Amino acid sequence: MKPTLPLLCLGFFLGLALSSGGAWAALKLGDAAPDFAVEAAQGGREFPFSLAEALKKGPVVLYFYPKSFTSVCTQEAHEFAENIANFEAAGASVIGLSGDKIETQKEFSASECRDKFPVGADPSLSVAKVYDAAFNVPVMGAAFASRISYVISPEGKILYSYSDSSAEKHIENTLAVVRTWREQHKN
Repeated sequence: MKPTLPLLCLGFFLGLALSSGGAWAALKLGDAAPDFAVEAAQGGREFPFSLAEALKKGPVVLYFYPKSFTSVCTQEAHEFAENIANFEAAGASVIGLSGDKIETQKEFSASECRDKFPVGADPSLSVAKVYDAAFNVPVMGAAFASRISYVISPEGKILYSYSDSSAEKHIENTLAVVRTWREQHKN
C-alpha cells in the first residue's frame, strides 16, 4: 500500500520536529510556571503529582519529551536517572512529561527511569500546551510534546528553559542552573 499525501505530510512534519533544535517557543525567564497536576509513576507505582506540592520542597526540573520507549527519550531518561543524586544534592526534584498514558509511564518509570524519578501522563497534551511544549502538526493540531526542559523556582517562576531535539544538553544545562540557584540560596 502506498502512503497517501496526508500520511506523507505527517511524516515530513514529524521528521522536521524531531530533527530541528530550538525551533519551538518556550516560556521565558521570570514567567509564572503554570500549575498542574497529573497522574505520574515512579518505580512502576502510580501516584498523583502536583507541581505546587513539589515546589514546596525546592526547585523542580520539568522536562517534556515526545514518546516513552523511543531511542532519544530513553537515552534522556537514563541520563536523568544517572544524575538524580546530583539534582537532589542541589535540592531539586525532576519530573518528565509526555503524551503517553499512565500505563506506559508506569513501565517507563521502572525500566528506563530506573525507579529514580517520576514521569507524568499528559495524553491530552494539556500541560504541554500551557508550557508551549506541544508540537503542532498542521491540520492535526498538538501531536506530541516537544523536547523542552524547564527549571522552576520554589516561588513558581521559570528560572531556565531549554529546547533541543537532542537530549545531550538537557541534563547538563538544568543541573548547572539548579546548582547556581542552590549557591545563591544557601542559608
